[in-house]
Amino acid sequence: MKKISNMVWGILLIGAGVLFGLKALGIWDFDLFFDGWWTLFIIIPCAIGLFTEREKTGNVFGLCLGIALLLCCQDVLSFSMLWKLLIPVAIIVVGVKMILSAVPASKTNEMLDKMKAEGREPVVGCATFSGCDLRLDGEIFEGADLTAAFGGVKCDLKHAVIEKDCAIRVSAIFGGIDILVPDHINVKVNANCIFGGVSNKTQVRQDAPTLYVSGICMFGGVDIK
Repeated sequence: MKKISNMVWGILLIGAGVLFGLKALGIWDFDLFFDGWWTLFIIIPCAIGLFTEREKTGNVFGLCLGIALLLCCQDVLSFSMLWKLLIPVAIIVVGVKMILSAVPASKTNEMLDKMKAEGREPVVGCATFSGCDLRLDGEIFEGADLTAAFGGVKCDLKHAVIEKDCAIRVSAIFGGIDILVPDHINVKVNANCIFGGVSNKTQVRQDAPTLYVSGICMFGGVDIK
């Protein structure tokens, strides 16, 4: 995940450099210190952590708080209403965290952690405000970690070599993930969905390897077919 985090920060720095360059050349003039600019120091780190860290509860709360503060600075919301809602929202987040912590670790996480412990890295696909197309024709597949944030990821396993159980961890946040699987495997899904969902269009196969898919869908979706 460190590589993904570095990549996201790199993209942000390149974007900032381009904007400053355009301003210096007089091509595009913008006010750097707009109302609520300081909230970006909350929003950006939490947004990146949401896609690069397994523990997402604190990042979700921080992202929502940062966006709410920015809206208050822009006079879209009022600070008085924000402070009234802050404690109830914090209580709800803690409650959700307690419920999720009581759920046993998913099969997907166990398998991917075992891969890493044995020195084998899962396939990584990340699309942030972009697209990512993965084709694993003729390659041995054991696991993958797919993240779509305001973008789309396509993982084509139709012609991959799958001889035993494998796993895919997904994070679809304001984005979509398409997973194409061969006909000879089973697919089991275990996902937490908030204003999103997972569509599994595969059929059950007898005595076949199983692909375990788990993760989170928030204002996004995963399509398995």
